[in-house]
Amino acid sequence: MSRAADYMGRKGFTLIEIIIAAAIIAVLASAVMPLSRLAVKRRREGELRQSLRAVRNALDEYKRAWDNGRLGRNAGESGYPPDLKTLEQGVEDAAYPGSGRRLRFLRRVPHDPMNNDAGIPAEETWGLRSYQSGPDEPEEGVDVFDVYSKSDELGLDNTPYRAW
Repeated sequence: MSRAADYMGRKGFTLIEIIIAAAIIAVLASAVMPLSRLAVKRRREGELRQSLRAVRNALDEYKRAWDNGRLGRNAGESGYPPDLKTLEQGVEDAAYPGSGRRLRFLRRVPHDPMNNDAGIPAEETWGLRSYQSGPDEPEEGVDVFDVYSKSDELGLDNTPYRAW
């Protein structure tokens, strides 16, 4: 029997074949890793856009209800909620006093997707800007006029998340 016939009868891979296959898999994996990180960042940015839109719409609805007299008005108020939790818990509807009817503006306050600390309550993950605050350096105050992400990271378009 010749060596070729003896070799053909064996089953399995040689060491060289295994090394070549491992090298090919390593090259393919190194090409996929940056793409997967990019996909994760895109998904988180989409969640951030969606969360900002939901909270800002709720703030606008609260202000609209205040302007229409559906919320109790006091002199000197801006018409914006005192905190984000108020949007979730709701306020008594002034159009139906004593009925226990409440106006709710959010089912729940969304968590800032750029904040990785799951132990923090969702309303504390956002930066808050009051009505009296300037547009360039947002500051907290007696009400919530706008929200922003507290993240110092840059988005895929190189704008800071806190400027979204």
